[in-house]
Amino acid sequence: MPQAVISGTGLYQPPHIVTNAELVQAFNAYAEAHNTTHAEAIASGDRMAMVGSSVEFIEKASGIKQRYVIEKEGVLDPARMRPKFQERGDDELSLMAEIGADACRKALAAAGRTGADVDAIFCAASNMQRAYPAMAVEIQQAIGAGGYGFDMNVACSSATFAIEQAVNAVRSGSSKCVLVVNPEITSAHIEWKDRDCHFIFGDVCTATLIESADTATSADQWEVLGTKLVTQFSNAIRNNFGFINRSEDSDPLARDKTFRQEGRKVFKEVVPLAAAHIEGHLQSLSLEPTQMRRFWLHQANLGMNQLILKKLVGGEAGGDLAPLVLDTYANTASAGSVLAFHEHRADLKPGDLGVICSFGAGYSIGSVIVRKK
Repeated sequence: MPQAVISGTGLYQPPHIVTNAELVQAFNAYAEAHNTTHAEAIASGDRMAMVGSSVEFIEKASGIKQRYVIEKEGVLDPARMRPKFQERGDDELSLMAEIGADACRKALAAAGRTGADVDAIFCAASNMQRAYPAMAVEIQQAIGAGGYGFDMNVACSSATFAIEQAVNAVRSGSSKCVLVVNPEITSAHIEWKDRDCHFIFGDVCTATLIESADTATSADQWEVLGTKLVTQFSNAIRNNFGFINRSEDSDPLARDKTFRQEGRKVFKEVVPLAAAHIEGHLQSLSLEPTQMRRFWLHQANLGMNQLILKKLVGGEAGGDLAPLVLDTYANTASAGSVLAFHEHRADLKPGDLGVICSFGAGYSIGSVIVRKK
């Protein structure tokens, strides 16, 4: 059975930064205008007044200090509160394919490969720009790859779930070189008008190249020792936007058509699930959490990651053991754990072990155990 290795990663980083201070200023202006418009209903008790946000609230709740976005002006316009993208024609490269192709080319360059070497592409993200044609097939054409491509969505675990499919394809011999790409335009599906979540997400795209160790030429290779996936149904994180909405005659701008969650419930339920999942996966490979040189965890919440690591290693986990990218990129959905791996692996030595793990809506949890070659 061929050995599968990660031989390169790539990152598309959007051009604009939105700081917490900028975000709070825009949100509070919107909240003030909302309260003024509905002053009578608020006074009569028929409507709740909106409460302002603050930098202190955001950083205490999440650990996030800023985020990258593809378009900034619309997000910070109190009269709009969402990105303003230009519609593209069918003969133009779509936005999601554009950032996906950018990250893929960088991953290929890091691995010493070209698009012609790729025989499969899995586009895995928390939301797809359209139903069809598949984003993966458009990216395939954009980078000149062969073989096939398909889209998949397991919310914030999409990247690790796709990596398992890529690893299995290499191990089975059906593919020799597979790209997993995670274009996350989260700014388009977050509710910027909601104080409890307006600060959570940021845009980004990551790409990971998985290939057979027999043919890999990269100087930076990571042997995939094992992958493990699990899902457990939960409504605690949900987005009801979809093609059936128009047949239901439902409001396309209703609150349930964007990201929403029961934050405290998610925290309480996911932390023990993720910790047990990682521990069980390691045990199946006769490994212990204390043997891991690094944990590249899903970047959703600083407190959540700290508690998961405390359960695993029995003490406080610093940035060296579990690096944080959440503070500068915010939650980048499925790209978060790969982003942490992309930016924080150069200092590891041959033989060092690590865990790439994501967790999100579903619930879904995916883990990838790797060893530096």
